[in-house]
Amino acid sequence: VRAAAGWVMLALGVAVFAVRLLHAGPYAVPRGAPLLGGVGALLIGAVLLWSAAPRWLGWLALATSPVVLFMGLYATLAEIEEVVSIHATDSTGNSAELRLWIVDRDDGEWVGMPRTKAVEHSLDGARVELLRNGEIRCVVPELHEDRATVKAIHALKVEKYAVARGAAAIGLYPREAGEGAVSLRLDPCPGG
Repeated sequence: VRAAAGWVMLALGVAVFAVRLLHAGPYAVPRGAPLLGGVGALLIGAVLLWSAAPRWLGWLALATSPVVLFMGLYATLAEIEEVVSIHATDSTGNSAELRLWIVDRDDGEWVGMPRTKAVEHSLDGARVELLRNGEIRCVVPELHEDRATVKAIHALKVEKYAVARGAAAIGLYPREAGEGAVSLRLDPCPGG
């Protein structure tokens, strides 16, 4: 059982990094919780497979594995379907890559996020780079806060993304947009 768990964790750790290869273009390596989930899964897998590992280390690896397993699975599953990157600047002036699910409507490309995230990255009206399907292009996000639009865009994401539906079914992702959510239409930059 320990060896099987070790191999599963190693495979998950590799998957966290490898899943980004499904998307064409120069996508960055995972950061934050996805990075922690990937590296953690690799380390736990190595400990569980290391036959000379101290007993306490094996128990520690098993005890932490549910949390790391969750982070790694979510990081991997969230990237299986179409994901785009918006290259923006955060409130401290640092470059930030926002990994987002995207939907298309007759009136354009749309993403959704918490209002705080959109404000922190000064997205409304800014010129930012969008990486989609291996192509980088300039877009100007237009922030929409009206509940009808926000709910419609969120519903399209839940409809498009299987992991959103699955996570919503077990209470890890909202079925409907929350009060703090906004939608951004990604308009082409004037003049390209």
